[in-house]
Amino acid sequence: MVLTTKIYNKFQTVIPKEIRKELNITKNHLVEWHLDESGEVKLKFIENLSFEDMAGIFKSDKHTDAVKLKKQVQRGKK
Repeated sequence: MVLTTKIYNKFQTVIPKEIRKELNITKNHLVEWHLDESGEVKLKFIENLSFEDMAGIFKSDKHTDAVKLKKQVQRGKK
């Protein structure tokens, strides 16, 4: 599939509807640009997750105490 878009003021462009639908791209996504040695540009679309979206994703078998950790950070300890 080859699609063409125009570059507007401030170098803005539009991601074509067909691409957005195919890759399920929403307003929450970021565009990561890769330029290889031959000058070819590749794009990667990454969903921009909020802190609330990430809550619960990471798990650990180690018990943690949020209050204790907060106090350590406030004291400058790691």
